[in-house]
Amino acid sequence: MTETVVRTDDLTRRYGTRAAVDGVTIEVRRGEVYGFLGPNGAGKTTTLRMLLGLVRPTAGTATVLGRAPGSADALRRVGALVEGPGFHPYLSGRDNLRVLARYRGLDDRAADAALDRVDLADRGGDRFRAYSLGMKQRLGVAAALLGDPDLLILDEPTNGLDPAGMAAMRTLVVDLAAGGRTVLLSSHLLAEVQQICHRVGVVAGGRLLHEGTVDELRGGAVLEVRATPLPAALRVVSRFGDVVEAADEHGRPVLTVPADGVDVPELARHLVTDGVDLHALVVRERALEDVFLAMTGVS
Repeated sequence: MTETVVRTDDLTRRYGTRAAVDGVTIEVRRGEVYGFLGPNGAGKTTTLRMLLGLVRPTAGTATVLGRAPGSADALRRVGALVEGPGFHPYLSGRDNLRVLARYRGLDDRAADAALDRVDLADRGGDRFRAYSLGMKQRLGVAAALLGDPDLLILDEPTNGLDPAGMAAMRTLVVDLAAGGRTVLLSSHLLAEVQQICHRVGVVAGGRLLHEGTVDELRGGAVLEVRATPLPAALRVVSRFGDVVEAADEHGRPVLTVPADGVDVPELARHLVTDGVDLHALVVRERALEDVFLAMTGVS
């Protein structure tokens, strides 16, 4: 059985009458990349802060690596980047990391190794205030990696990164999980989440709307059939599954049917044999972004 690294049960945080987090229950398992998704103001950062012991919950419970959030035993095994990195502007990136490393009882080699992991070794001697937004973000992730933590909690880790930096960060996160570490990250870049996350939790208005694998959230692929005459096409396609009549991006009528288990060439042959003119037969998968926007009501 896979070990649970983070668990919350009805976790709630109120500010006056407003519930920033309202009864959120999630489970993050060892070795996975867990994506915490939601529009701005959904409660993602507040939840992450509660897991780090920075904010006390109004109700509900949480455990991090089997310990209370914010406890010394838990924090010793956790690396975090929440709400952007904060460093001494007059120190170099390397010296900033060395200060943090020594505070954690580590030597300078740990700082150098962390710089290497985020591809900042060649700029480690530059002062932090001269860094670009993307470089500051990478240095924040380097700080989170100090001490070789079992769990990484990252709030928008690709914020400010260019496409090459985003690709490098994606590779880093995947490698960390492959090495047995657990990564809990929040993000609004859904294409990135779709590529790297094993499971996701979707929140809106402080409430959890869905938790499960990316494939479960997206649903199965569908076959989209555009053919005429439509009634004859409907009779054929209905033999292969439950049909939904819809419209494509150009407003043309199409028939969709779950793609799982359907022999596509056979379906095409049946349509042609029955005298149907087949204009298009396409397998489509729902993008995570489309599901997210529909689920959260964000336009």
